[in-house]
Amino acid sequence: MEEVRPRISKEIEISPTKLAEIQKEIKNIPEFKKKIEEFLTGRVGELLEIILGGAISLDASDIHIEPEENQTKIRLRVDGVLQDVLVFQKKIYKTLLSRIKLLSGIKLNITDRPQDGRFSILLDETPRPKGARLAEAVRPNKGRGSPGAAIEIRASALPAEYGESIVMRILDPKSLIEIEALGLRKDLLQIFKKEIKKPNGMIVVTGPTGSGKTTTLYAFLKKIHQPEIKIITIEDPIEYHLEGVSQTQVNPKKGYDFASGLRSIMRQDPDVVLVGEIRDLETAQIALQAALTGHLVLTTLHTNDAAGTVARLQALGEKPVNIAPAINMAIAQRLVRKVCQNCVRFVPISSELLKKIKKELKVLPKKIKIPELKEGLKIPQAKGCKDCNFTGFRGRIGIYESFFIDDEMEKFILTSPSISALRELATKKGMISMYCDGLIKFLKGITTLEEVERVTGE
Repeated sequence: MEEVRPRISKEIEISPTKLAEIQKEIKNIPEFKKKIEEFLTGRVGELLEIILGGAISLDASDIHIEPEENQTKIRLRVDGVLQDVLVFQKKIYKTLLSRIKLLSGIKLNITDRPQDGRFSILLDETPRPKGARLAEAVRPNKGRGSPGAAIEIRASALPAEYGESIVMRILDPKSLIEIEALGLRKDLLQIFKKEIKKPNGMIVVTGPTGSGKTTTLYAFLKKIHQPEIKIITIEDPIEYHLEGVSQTQVNPKKGYDFASGLRSIMRQDPDVVLVGEIRDLETAQIALQAALTGHLVLTTLHTNDAAGTVARLQALGEKPVNIAPAINMAIAQRLVRKVCQNCVRFVPISSELLKKIKKELKVLPKKIKIPELKEGLKIPQAKGCKDCNFTGFRGRIGIYESFFIDDEMEKFILTSPSISALRELATKKGMISMYCDGLIKFLKGITTLEEVERVTGE
Protein backbone atom coordinates (compact mmCIF):
# COMPACT_ATOMS: atom_id res chain seq x y z
CA MET A 1 0.00 0.00 0.00
CA GLU A 2 1.28 3.47 -0.89
CA GLU A 3 2.34 5.53 2.10
CA VAL A 4 0.14 8.53 2.74
CA ARG A 5 2.30 11.47 3.78
CA PRO A 6 0.78 14.04 6.11
CA ARG A 7 0.05 17.38 4.50
CA ILE A 8 1.19 20.59 6.12
CA SER A 9 -1.72 22.99 6.05
CA LYS A 10 -1.43 26.75 6.02
CA GLU A 11 -5.05 26.91 7.05
CA ILE A 12 -6.95 26.19 10.23
CA GLU A 13 -10.60 25.39 9.80
CA ILE A 14 -12.99 26.45 12.52
CA SER A 15 -16.62 25.80 11.76
CA PRO A 16 -19.12 28.60 12.46
CA THR A 17 -20.69 26.26 15.02
CA LYS A 18 -17.38 25.76 16.81
CA LEU A 19 -16.62 29.48 16.73
CA ALA A 20 -20.09 30.21 18.11
CA GLU A 21 -19.39 27.80 20.99
CA ILE A 22 -16.12 29.57 21.76
CA GLN A 23 -17.79 32.98 21.57
CA LYS A 24 -20.50 31.80 23.94
CA GLU A 25 -17.93 30.61 26.49
CA ILE A 26 -15.43 33.48 26.10
CA LYS A 27 -16.80 36.99 26.58
CA ASN A 28 -14.00 38.55 28.60
CA ILE A 29 -10.33 38.08 29.51
CA PRO A 30 -10.92 36.01 32.71
CA GLU A 31 -13.10 33.55 30.76
CA PHE A 32 -10.46 33.42 28.02
CA LYS A 33 -7.78 32.62 30.60
CA LYS A 34 -9.90 29.87 32.16
CA LYS A 35 -10.59 28.29 28.76
CA ILE A 36 -6.92 28.26 27.77
CA GLU A 37 -5.98 26.66 31.11
CA GLU A 38 -8.37 23.79 30.33
CA PHE A 39 -6.41 22.98 27.15
CA LEU A 40 -2.83 23.55 28.35
CA THR A 41 -2.28 19.83 28.87
CA GLY A 42 -4.10 18.82 25.70
CA ARG A 43 -3.11 18.68 22.05
CA VAL A 44 -1.34 21.75 20.73
CA GLY A 45 -3.71 22.04 17.77
CA GLU A 46 -6.70 22.35 20.07
CA LEU A 47 -4.85 24.85 22.28
CA LEU A 48 -4.04 27.07 19.29
CA GLU A 49 -7.63 26.78 18.13
CA ILE A 50 -8.88 28.07 21.49
CA ILE A 51 -6.33 30.90 21.52
CA LEU A 52 -7.30 32.03 18.02
CA GLY A 53 -11.04 31.52 18.50
CA GLY A 54 -11.01 33.33 21.82
CA ALA A 55 -9.03 36.26 20.43
CA ILE A 56 -11.51 36.59 17.55
CA SER A 57 -14.40 36.41 20.01
CA LEU A 58 -12.89 39.27 22.04
CA ASP A 59 -12.30 41.37 18.89
CA ALA A 60 -8.56 41.41 19.53
CA SER A 61 -6.33 42.82 16.80
CA ASP A 62 -3.15 41.03 17.93
CA ILE A 63 -2.04 38.01 19.96
CA HIS A 64 1.35 38.33 21.69
CA ILE A 65 3.18 35.22 22.88
CA GLU A 66 6.25 36.38 24.82
CA PRO A 67 8.80 33.95 26.34
CA GLU A 68 10.36 34.96 29.65
CA GLU A 69 13.13 33.30 31.68
CA ASN A 70 10.98 30.64 33.37
CA GLN A 71 7.57 31.04 31.76
CA THR A 72 5.71 32.40 28.74
CA LYS A 73 3.11 35.14 28.68
CA ILE A 74 0.09 35.59 26.40
CA ARG A 75 -1.29 39.07 25.87
CA LEU A 76 -4.04 40.44 23.65
CA ARG A 77 -4.34 43.86 22.10
CA VAL A 78 -8.00 44.83 22.42
CA ASP A 79 -9.16 48.26 21.26
CA GLY A 80 -5.54 49.27 20.82
CA VAL A 81 -4.46 48.43 24.39
CA LEU A 82 -2.47 45.35 25.46
CA GLN A 83 -3.98 43.20 28.20
CA ASP A 84 -2.37 40.29 30.05
CA VAL A 85 -4.16 36.95 29.71
CA LEU A 86 -2.03 34.30 31.46
CA VAL A 87 1.41 32.71 31.83
CA PHE A 88 2.26 29.06 31.14
CA GLN A 89 5.22 26.67 31.07
CA LYS A 90 8.07 27.03 28.57
CA LYS A 91 7.66 23.45 27.30
CA ILE A 92 4.14 24.27 26.12
CA TYR A 93 5.49 27.41 24.44
CA LYS A 94 7.96 25.35 22.38
CA THR A 95 5.29 23.06 20.92
CA LEU A 96 2.97 26.01 20.32
CA LEU A 97 5.77 27.91 18.58
CA SER A 98 6.45 24.97 16.26
CA ARG A 99 2.78 24.67 15.38
CA ILE A 100 2.46 28.38 14.57
CA LYS A 101 5.63 28.27 12.47
CA LEU A 102 4.39 25.30 10.47
CA LEU A 103 1.06 26.95 9.77
CA SER A 104 2.68 30.28 8.88
CA GLY A 105 5.27 28.84 6.51
CA ILE A 106 8.09 30.01 8.82
CA LYS A 107 11.27 27.90 8.89
CA LEU A 108 11.53 25.85 12.07
CA ASN A 109 15.31 25.65 12.17
CA ILE A 110 15.91 29.41 11.99
CA THR A 111 15.76 31.09 15.38
CA ASP A 112 18.37 33.82 15.14
CA ARG A 113 16.65 36.25 12.78
CA PRO A 114 13.15 37.69 12.26
CA GLN A 115 10.70 35.79 10.08
CA ASP A 116 7.22 36.59 8.80
CA GLY A 117 4.45 34.35 7.56
CA ARG A 118 0.70 34.05 7.35
CA PHE A 119 -2.15 31.55 7.39
CA SER A 120 -5.94 31.56 7.25
CA ILE A 121 -8.73 30.56 9.57
CA LEU A 122 -11.43 29.09 7.39
CA LEU A 123 -15.00 29.43 8.57
CA ASP A 124 -16.30 26.47 6.59
CA GLU A 125 -19.65 24.78 7.17
CA THR A 126 -18.74 21.73 5.09
CA PRO A 127 -19.20 18.56 7.19
CA ARG A 128 -15.94 16.87 8.22
CA PRO A 129 -15.29 13.14 8.38
CA LYS A 130 -16.03 11.67 11.77
CA GLY A 131 -13.05 12.06 14.06
CA ALA A 132 -11.32 14.74 11.95
CA ARG A 133 -9.70 17.47 14.01
CA LEU A 134 -10.58 21.04 13.17
CA ALA A 135 -6.99 22.21 13.27
CA GLU A 136 -5.89 19.54 10.76
CA ALA A 137 -8.63 19.89 8.15
CA VAL A 138 -7.32 21.00 4.77
CA ARG A 139 -9.75 22.79 2.49
CA PRO A 140 -9.36 25.29 -0.34
CA ASN A 141 -9.73 28.94 0.67
CA LYS A 142 -13.12 29.98 -0.70
CA GLY A 143 -12.41 33.63 -0.12
CA ARG A 144 -14.33 36.09 1.98
CA GLY A 145 -17.97 35.86 2.81
CA SER A 146 -20.03 33.36 4.72
CA PRO A 147 -19.85 30.40 4.72
CA GLY A 148 -16.30 29.75 3.59
CA ALA A 149 -15.09 33.11 4.86
CA ALA A 150 -11.46 33.40 5.90
CA ILE A 151 -9.75 35.40 8.59
CA GLU A 152 -6.13 36.08 7.70
CA ILE A 153 -3.47 35.75 10.41
CA ARG A 154 -0.12 37.49 9.89
CA ALA A 155 2.56 35.94 12.08
CA SER A 156 5.87 37.52 13.05
CA ALA A 157 8.68 35.69 14.87
CA LEU A 158 11.38 37.84 16.49
CA PRO A 159 14.47 36.52 18.32
CA ALA A 160 14.39 37.67 21.95
CA GLU A 161 16.44 37.01 25.07
CA TYR A 162 14.58 33.86 26.16
CA GLY A 163 13.24 32.59 22.84
CA GLU A 164 11.29 33.79 19.83
CA SER A 165 8.55 36.33 20.50
CA ILE A 166 5.47 35.65 18.36
CA VAL A 167 2.89 38.23 17.36
CA MET A 168 -0.17 37.19 15.35
CA ARG A 169 -2.11 40.00 13.70
CA ILE A 170 -5.78 39.13 13.13
CA LEU A 171 -7.19 40.51 9.87
CA ASP A 172 -10.92 39.91 10.11
CA PRO A 173 -12.97 40.81 7.01
CA LYS A 174 -15.68 42.21 9.30
CA SER A 175 -13.25 45.09 9.97
CA LEU A 176 -14.08 46.34 6.48
CA ILE A 177 -16.76 48.91 7.21
CA GLU A 178 -18.72 51.45 5.23
CA ILE A 179 -17.65 55.08 5.17
CA GLU A 180 -20.74 55.97 7.23
CA ALA A 181 -19.45 53.80 10.10
CA LEU A 182 -16.05 55.47 10.44
CA GLY A 183 -17.25 57.98 13.01
CA LEU A 184 -17.13 61.05 10.78
CA ARG A 185 -19.02 64.20 11.68
CA LYS A 186 -21.85 64.93 9.25
CA ASP A 187 -19.98 67.84 7.67
CA LEU A 188 -16.83 65.74 7.13
CA LEU A 189 -18.82 62.79 5.82
CA GLN A 190 -20.42 64.91 3.11
CA ILE A 191 -17.07 66.45 2.13
CA PHE A 192 -15.32 63.07 2.01
CA LYS A 193 -18.06 61.59 -0.17
CA LYS A 194 -17.66 64.52 -2.56
CA GLU A 195 -13.86 64.35 -2.66
CA ILE A 196 -13.60 60.61 -3.36
CA LYS A 197 -15.83 61.01 -6.41
CA LYS A 198 -13.39 63.38 -8.10
CA PRO A 199 -11.74 61.84 -11.19
CA ASN A 200 -8.20 62.88 -10.32
CA GLY A 201 -5.96 64.17 -7.56
CA MET A 202 -4.50 62.65 -4.40
CA ILE A 203 -6.11 61.97 -1.03
CA VAL A 204 -3.57 61.37 1.73
CA VAL A 205 -4.47 59.74 5.06
CA THR A 206 -1.88 60.21 7.80
CA GLY A 207 -1.30 58.85 11.27
CA PRO A 208 0.85 56.37 13.19
CA THR A 209 0.71 52.60 12.83
CA GLY A 210 -2.60 51.23 14.09
CA SER A 211 -4.56 54.47 13.68
CA GLY A 212 -7.03 53.00 11.18
CA LYS A 213 -5.63 54.48 7.95
CA THR A 214 -6.13 51.28 5.93
CA THR A 215 -9.70 50.91 7.21
CA THR A 216 -10.47 54.45 6.07
CA LEU A 217 -8.97 53.92 2.60
CA TYR A 218 -10.84 50.64 2.13
CA ALA A 219 -14.08 52.37 3.17
CA PHE A 220 -13.39 54.92 0.42
CA LEU A 221 -12.84 52.13 -2.12
CA LYS A 222 -16.03 50.35 -1.10
CA LYS A 223 -17.96 53.58 -1.60
CA ILE A 224 -16.63 54.38 -5.07
CA HIS A 225 -16.38 50.84 -6.42
CA GLN A 226 -18.52 50.40 -9.53
CA PRO A 227 -18.27 48.06 -12.54
CA GLU A 228 -17.23 50.92 -14.82
CA ILE A 229 -14.31 51.98 -12.58
CA LYS A 230 -10.93 50.19 -12.69
CA ILE A 231 -9.38 50.11 -9.20
CA ILE A 232 -5.88 48.74 -8.54
CA THR A 233 -4.08 48.63 -5.19
CA ILE A 234 -0.44 48.07 -4.29
CA GLU A 235 0.07 47.13 -0.65
CA ASP A 236 2.59 45.73 1.81
CA PRO A 237 1.03 43.34 2.54
CA ILE A 238 -2.53 42.93 1.23
CA GLU A 239 -4.53 43.10 4.45
CA TYR A 240 -8.08 42.59 3.21
CA HIS A 241 -9.45 41.34 -0.08
CA LEU A 242 -12.02 43.42 -1.95
CA GLU A 243 -14.16 41.75 -4.58
CA GLY A 244 -13.84 43.38 -7.98
CA VAL A 245 -10.61 45.21 -7.10
CA SER A 246 -7.21 44.24 -8.53
CA GLN A 247 -4.80 43.96 -5.59
CA THR A 248 -1.05 43.47 -5.79
CA GLN A 249 1.53 42.99 -3.05
CA VAL A 250 5.09 44.31 -3.06
CA ASN A 251 7.99 41.86 -2.94
CA PRO A 252 11.24 43.80 -2.39
CA LYS A 253 13.33 40.60 -2.47
CA LYS A 254 12.34 40.16 -6.11
CA GLY A 255 12.70 43.83 -6.97
CA TYR A 256 8.98 44.54 -6.87
CA ASP A 257 8.64 47.57 -4.61
CA PHE A 258 6.09 50.40 -4.42
CA ALA A 259 7.83 52.46 -7.09
CA SER A 260 8.24 49.67 -9.67
CA GLY A 261 4.80 48.27 -8.91
CA LEU A 262 3.15 51.67 -9.23
CA ARG A 263 4.95 52.27 -12.52
CA SER A 264 3.55 48.97 -13.84
CA ILE A 265 0.07 49.76 -12.51
CA MET A 266 -0.05 52.98 -14.52
CA ARG A 267 0.27 50.88 -17.70
CA GLN A 268 -2.92 49.02 -16.68
CA ASP A 269 -5.09 52.09 -17.33
CA PRO A 270 -6.64 52.39 -13.83
CA ASP A 271 -9.14 55.03 -12.77
CA VAL A 272 -8.32 54.74 -9.06
CA VAL A 273 -5.04 53.65 -7.47
CA LEU A 274 -4.46 52.85 -3.81
CA VAL A 275 -0.80 53.06 -2.75
CA GLY A 276 -0.38 51.41 0.65
CA GLU A 277 2.26 53.89 1.79
CA ILE A 278 4.57 56.50 0.27
CA ARG A 279 7.98 55.70 1.72
CA ASP A 280 10.49 57.17 -0.73
CA LEU A 281 10.96 59.90 -3.31
CA GLU A 282 10.47 57.68 -6.35
CA THR A 283 7.10 56.42 -5.13
CA ALA A 284 6.06 59.97 -4.22
CA GLN A 285 6.98 61.26 -7.67
CA ILE A 286 5.09 58.55 -9.55
CA ALA A 287 2.02 58.85 -7.27
CA LEU A 288 1.89 62.65 -7.59
CA GLN A 289 2.35 62.42 -11.36
CA ALA A 290 -0.52 59.91 -11.53
CA ALA A 291 -2.72 62.32 -9.57
CA LEU A 292 -1.88 65.08 -12.08
CA THR A 293 -2.61 62.97 -15.14
CA GLY A 294 -6.20 61.94 -14.61
CA HIS A 295 -6.10 59.34 -11.83
CA LEU A 296 -7.51 59.40 -8.31
CA VAL A 297 -4.73 58.29 -5.96
CA LEU A 298 -5.41 57.19 -2.37
CA THR A 299 -2.41 56.74 -0.11
CA THR A 300 -1.00 57.00 3.41
CA LEU A 301 1.90 58.81 5.07
CA HIS A 302 3.38 58.65 8.55
CA THR A 303 2.96 62.15 9.98
CA ASN A 304 1.61 63.47 13.27
CA ASP A 305 -1.12 65.64 11.79
CA ALA A 306 -2.70 66.70 8.50
CA ALA A 307 -0.55 69.83 8.23
CA GLY A 308 2.58 67.67 8.26
CA THR A 309 1.66 66.05 4.93
CA VAL A 310 3.36 68.64 2.73
CA ALA A 311 6.48 68.83 4.90
CA ARG A 312 6.78 65.02 4.85
CA LEU A 313 6.65 64.90 1.04
CA GLN A 314 9.22 67.68 0.89
CA ALA A 315 11.44 65.77 3.33
CA LEU A 316 11.37 62.84 0.90
CA GLY A 317 12.75 65.21 -1.74
CA GLU A 318 9.65 66.26 -3.70
CA LYS A 319 9.19 69.90 -4.74
CA PRO A 320 6.24 72.08 -3.66
CA VAL A 321 5.50 72.86 -7.32
CA ASN A 322 4.55 69.19 -7.80
CA ILE A 323 2.88 68.70 -4.43
CA ALA A 324 0.51 71.68 -4.39
CA PRO A 325 -1.51 70.96 -7.58
CA ALA A 326 -1.65 67.20 -7.02
CA ILE A 327 -3.15 66.90 -3.53
CA ASN A 328 -6.90 67.32 -3.12
CA MET A 329 -7.19 66.58 0.57
CA ALA A 330 -5.01 65.63 3.55
CA ILE A 331 -6.54 63.73 6.47
CA ALA A 332 -5.09 62.84 9.87
CA GLN A 333 -6.77 60.38 12.20
CA ARG A 334 -6.53 58.47 15.46
CA LEU A 335 -8.72 55.84 17.10
CA VAL A 336 -10.25 56.43 20.53
CA ARG A 337 -11.98 53.80 22.63
CA LYS A 338 -15.72 54.11 23.08
CA VAL A 339 -17.17 53.89 26.56
CA CYS A 340 -18.95 50.64 27.32
CA GLN A 341 -22.67 51.29 27.05
CA ASN A 342 -23.39 48.60 29.62
CA CYS A 343 -21.55 50.20 32.52
CA VAL A 344 -20.88 53.86 31.60
CA ARG A 345 -21.75 56.46 34.23
CA PHE A 346 -22.72 60.05 33.48
CA VAL A 347 -21.67 62.69 35.98
CA PRO A 348 -22.13 66.48 36.05
CA ILE A 349 -19.26 68.41 34.47
CA SER A 350 -17.11 70.54 36.78
CA SER A 351 -17.02 74.29 36.28
CA GLU A 352 -13.26 74.17 35.67
CA LEU A 353 -13.56 71.54 32.94
CA LEU A 354 -16.52 73.37 31.40
CA LYS A 355 -14.41 76.52 31.16
CA LYS A 356 -11.56 74.57 29.54
CA ILE A 357 -13.80 72.97 26.92
CA LYS A 358 -15.48 76.28 26.07
CA LYS A 359 -12.06 77.75 25.39
CA GLU A 360 -11.01 74.83 23.18
CA LEU A 361 -14.23 74.77 21.16
CA LYS A 362 -14.70 78.50 20.66
CA VAL A 363 -13.21 78.11 17.15
CA LEU A 364 -15.96 75.71 16.05
CA PRO A 365 -18.10 76.91 13.14
CA LYS A 366 -21.74 77.43 14.07
CA LYS A 367 -22.84 74.76 11.58
CA ILE A 368 -21.33 72.05 13.82
CA LYS A 369 -23.88 71.13 16.45
CA ILE A 370 -22.70 70.16 19.93
CA PRO A 371 -24.50 69.77 23.29
CA GLU A 372 -25.10 73.09 25.03
CA LEU A 373 -22.11 73.98 27.20
CA LYS A 374 -23.70 74.82 30.54
CA GLU A 375 -23.61 73.89 34.22
CA GLY A 376 -25.20 70.50 34.87
CA LEU A 377 -24.04 69.01 31.56
CA LYS A 378 -23.56 65.26 32.03
CA ILE A 379 -20.31 63.73 30.79
CA PRO A 380 -19.34 60.04 30.47
CA GLN A 381 -17.12 58.27 32.98
CA ALA A 382 -15.66 54.81 32.31
CA LYS A 383 -16.38 52.20 34.99
CA GLY A 384 -15.78 48.59 33.89
CA CYS A 385 -17.77 45.34 33.74
CA LYS A 386 -17.62 41.83 32.30
CA ASP A 387 -18.84 43.03 28.90
CA CYS A 388 -15.80 45.31 28.44
CA ASN A 389 -13.10 43.19 30.11
CA PHE A 390 -13.39 45.52 33.11
CA THR A 391 -11.76 48.37 31.17
CA GLY A 392 -14.80 50.63 30.84
CA PHE A 393 -14.38 50.72 27.06
CA ARG A 394 -15.64 48.63 24.18
CA GLY A 395 -14.94 49.26 20.51
CA ARG A 396 -13.20 52.21 18.89
CA ILE A 397 -14.13 55.16 16.72
CA GLY A 398 -12.09 57.57 14.63
CA ILE A 399 -11.30 61.21 15.35
CA TYR A 400 -10.24 63.27 12.35
CA GLU A 401 -8.85 66.50 11.01
CA SER A 402 -8.53 67.44 7.36
CA PHE A 403 -7.85 70.32 5.05
CA PHE A 404 -8.43 70.84 1.35
CA ILE A 405 -6.18 72.37 -1.29
CA ASP A 406 -7.94 75.31 -2.90
CA ASP A 407 -6.26 78.08 -4.94
CA GLU A 408 -5.19 80.02 -1.85
CA MET A 409 -3.77 76.94 -0.13
CA GLU A 410 -2.00 75.88 -3.34
CA LYS A 411 -0.24 79.25 -3.64
CA PHE A 412 0.70 79.09 0.05
CA ILE A 413 2.24 75.60 -0.30
CA LEU A 414 4.43 76.92 -3.14
CA THR A 415 6.18 79.13 -0.55
CA SER A 416 7.34 76.03 1.41
CA PRO A 417 5.57 77.06 4.65
CA SER A 418 6.35 75.56 8.05
CA ILE A 419 3.98 72.97 9.51
CA SER A 420 2.70 75.48 12.09
CA ALA A 421 2.04 78.13 9.42
CA LEU A 422 0.18 75.63 7.25
CA ARG A 423 -1.84 74.45 10.25
CA GLU A 424 -2.73 78.06 11.08
CA LEU A 425 -4.02 78.76 7.56
CA ALA A 426 -5.92 75.45 7.46
CA THR A 427 -7.57 76.31 10.78
CA LYS A 428 -8.58 79.74 9.47
CA LYS A 429 -10.14 77.98 6.49
CA GLY A 430 -12.25 75.74 8.75
CA MET A 431 -10.07 72.77 9.74
CA ILE A 432 -11.09 71.32 13.10
CA SER A 433 -8.29 69.56 14.98
CA MET A 434 -8.41 65.91 16.03
CA TYR A 435 -8.46 67.07 19.63
CA CYS A 436 -11.56 69.20 19.05
CA ASP A 437 -13.19 66.37 17.13
CA GLY A 438 -12.46 64.14 20.12
CA LEU A 439 -13.97 66.72 22.49
CA ILE A 440 -17.15 66.74 20.40
CA LYS A 441 -17.39 62.94 20.73
CA PHE A 442 -16.71 63.30 24.47
CA LEU A 443 -19.57 65.80 24.87
CA LYS A 444 -21.85 63.43 22.97
CA GLY A 445 -21.09 60.63 25.46
CA ILE A 446 -19.11 58.45 23.03
CA THR A 447 -15.72 58.51 24.77
CA THR A 448 -14.00 60.10 27.76
CA LEU A 449 -11.82 63.18 27.97
CA GLU A 450 -8.96 61.08 29.35
CA GLU A 451 -9.11 58.80 26.32
CA VAL A 452 -9.08 61.74 23.89
CA GLU A 453 -6.08 63.27 25.66
CA ARG A 454 -4.27 59.92 25.80
CA VAL A 455 -4.59 59.41 22.06
CA THR A 456 -3.95 62.96 20.88
CA GLY A 457 -1.25 63.78 23.43
CA GLU A 458 -2.98 67.03 24.36
